[in-house]
Amino acid sequence: MVELDSLLHSGYHNPALRPLQVERTLTKGSLMYPIFITDEQDSLIPIPSMPNQYRIGINRLEALIAPLVAKGLKAVMLFGVPNDSVKDEFGTAADDPQGPVIMAVRLLKTKFPALLVSCDVCLCEYTSHGHCGHLNSDNTINNEASVRRLAEVAVNYAKAGADNVAPSDMMDGRMRAIKQGLHEAGLSHRVSLMAYSAKYASALYGPFRDAACSGAKFGDRSAYQLPPGSRGLGRRAIQRDVREGADIIMVKPATFYMDIIRDAKELAPDHPIAAYQVSGEYAMIHHAAAAGVFDLKTAVLESMCSLQRAGCSLILTYFTPELLEWLD
Repeated sequence: MVELDSLLHSGYHNPALRPLQVERTLTKGSLMYPIFITDEQDSLIPIPSMPNQYRIGINRLEALIAPLVAKGLKAVMLFGVPNDSVKDEFGTAADDPQGPVIMAVRLLKTKFPALLVSCDVCLCEYTSHGHCGHLNSDNTINNEASVRRLAEVAVNYAKAGADNVAPSDMMDGRMRAIKQGLHEAGLSHRVSLMAYSAKYASALYGPFRDAACSGAKFGDRSAYQLPPGSRGLGRRAIQRDVREGADIIMVKPATFYMDIIRDAKELAPDHPIAAYQVSGEYAMIHHAAAAGVFDLKTAVLESMCSLQRAGCSLILTYFTPELLEWLD
């Protein structure tokens, strides 16, 4: 005989009861769409390793975004993809007023003033060596110089009109420096700071580096991104970024790091928690669906549900255009 305290079916036997068992409901406001902006202004270049994703020029951007906004798009994340000719060892072009990111910010805030425009803050797309900061003579990271430069870039994105800046570089102390820079520029009241707090040195970034043309020319990023097996470092990084003034805490990648997402929610219960479903996760789901392993829509919605169950209130995903349709 089944004990009475073992009976669960009664709580979800009816379809109307099942939503009551869900802690969070996926909405269009839960999504942020990452976009690659190239300095080839009239281009729309397919990214072979990322189905349905493009490097897009500034002159094609409004046409891409307008129908998504009409369907309920609330937020975007911008990544610049400059021409190799402007790259140098210091990432000088990162905040070029005529560069792809600042031009895109100005266009989007003019055409879609209610859209939350976020800017990824990193130097890897702009450095000739492909690393995320400045280097010492022995090719190790010069953390202090990197932080100064990242803060400059973040403040200049904010001055251009960005609503949110999101440093993804993983330098020590950059959150405090950026927060201080925004405060000194008189912008801290209108620009939020989203920390890539627990960003792991993952195998899942390959398609992104193809898209952003940002692969390291030598070595890798394991000296500043977190070791995949380290939970403790992730927890310490989350707590550090909360102390340094982050408004939103992010975990990246998402699916392989749900334990860290849950840690983030427990360590920063009063902060929104974001997860970035990265390019490799996106490609895996697409290719598995194409091979008949599962239905694409069902799998994507389940992935969103599981990230929210782990503790996310914001999900950065390349599936945003499809989700805007499916959530209708």
